[in-house]
Amino acid sequence: MAGTTGTDAGTDTGADGGDSGEPGGITGGSGAGGGSPRPRYRPLLVRRPVTAPRAAVLVLHGGREHGLRPPTLLNAPGLRMRPFVRALARATEGHEVLLAEARYRHRGWNGDRADAARDAAQALAELERRTDGAPVVLVGHSMGGRAALRVAGTAGVVGTVALAPWCPPGEPVAQLAKTRLVMLHATADRITSPAGSLRLAELARAEGAAVCRFELPGGDHAMLRQAALWHSFTTRAVCGLLGIAPLPPEAVSAFALPPESPDGLTIPAVPAVRGDRPGPGSR
Repeated sequence: MAGTTGTDAGTDTGADGGDSGEPGGITGGSGAGGGSPRPRYRPLLVRRPVTAPRAAVLVLHGGREHGLRPPTLLNAPGLRMRPFVRALARATEGHEVLLAEARYRHRGWNGDRADAARDAAQALAELERRTDGAPVVLVGHSMGGRAALRVAGTAGVVGTVALAPWCPPGEPVAQLAKTRLVMLHATADRITSPAGSLRLAELARAEGAAVCRFELPGGDHAMLRQAALWHSFTTRAVCGLLGIAPLPPEAVSAFALPPESPDGLTIPAVPAVRGDRPGPGSR
């Protein structure tokens, strides 16, 4: 995503540091970008297959506002999610959790087409088939966060983790009723709007969602600064939503708040102190 107001200004000539194509990950991903022949489109790229999965995590990377060309095989938005997939693999080891990434047909969201959301829905359908309906947690960054929020109400999705999500005005929230949503946004992010994600969190809670939103001081959209905090936040939230570890206490408290409450939506997420494992709200 690109821009300074949370309404991505990127086109096919540049946004979000690269194309929004198929990401790399734990178990594979090969091929070159540019004019190389592209493999047949598959909505899902499994990073850690599991014979009898008890749960699954679907990762959705970022992209652009506009772009109808097919994504390339190597791209910055996908590559920046590699450490998250590796962290999730470590955190869920031994719990029979399948890890997968959604693949996009196009580089951009493309207005009312909402291409990334359509691809996310198709990836979820394929994931349901592969896991025989195991519970799923979505992890989306930037445009992938917007796509995750669009499909968060799909049957079988037990929680959504939105990282610096793109939440332009007018985003629908009815689908978020009865969902569980954990968000993290840097306060000075100039690519996607923190105010936009805060407003969506408020509307989602009013709609009946259980919502918790954390804020990270600074302006890093790419999640490179304080990377360990971003990774730890994501793994703790995912494991808590899947029920294989406790939810962060701040999330438990925020989830219990009534629809009209403004609390629990601007919780500080600070780095760990004295070598403690970093996590949301740790001091």
